[in-house]
Amino acid sequence: MPAYNEERSIGRVLDALKRERWRNIIVVDDGSRDRTAEIARSKRALVIRHKKNRGLGAALRTGLAKARKLGADCAVTFDADGQHDPKAVGLLVKALNDADLVIGVRRHLGIPLHKRLGNFGLNLITWFFSGVLTDSQSGSRAFNKRALKRIRIRSNRYEVSSEIIIQARRKGLRLREAPVKCFYTKYSKARGTTITSGFKVFLALIKQGVSK
Repeated sequence: MPAYNEERSIGRVLDALKRERWRNIIVVDDGSRDRTAEIARSKRALVIRHKKNRGLGAALRTGLAKARKLGADCAVTFDADGQHDPKAVGLLVKALNDADLVIGVRRHLGIPLHKRLGNFGLNLITWFFSGVLTDSQSGSRAFNKRALKRIRIRSNRYEVSSEIIIQARRKGLRLREAPVKCFYTKYSKARGTTITSGFKVFLALIKQGVSK
């Protein structure tokens, strides 16, 4: 679970995951200036802290590397802002029965217009490089052991969401989508990608040579 200045929501999110009987939760505090790490530790999460904010990609790279080191059979990424339904974790893990990587696809109901527009642009870019279009920017994803081993994140920022899918396609991993519920509050609506993200991600992907 990547987290940056999420003291308002992370405790509630961790409690909800525990009610679903998930225990091995890794929180990567990406240089927060608030009590995010303190609250996560109080909920008995395994907390890894970046001294400085390094971005979503860097946080996911750290978290997935830790999961590999612990010998995890699978790993699920989950946003800390409270937008994801905790029940989705079980659904994503179950979908790994016939996939290496599962993307949780959000319904558009309740998603703010500016986020829909930003996501649309990012979806098109991801489709151009990988053929996957539905919800390339979803933060809820499940990786089996093969995907954990094969996918190695290089991106530091939001382009990571597209990079993971592109790598999965290029490396022959089985990719599946599964519907998930999301809850958009005033707080969660203000976070995440924006309209300008599409252009920034495009430039980042070209610069990294992911398209090659």
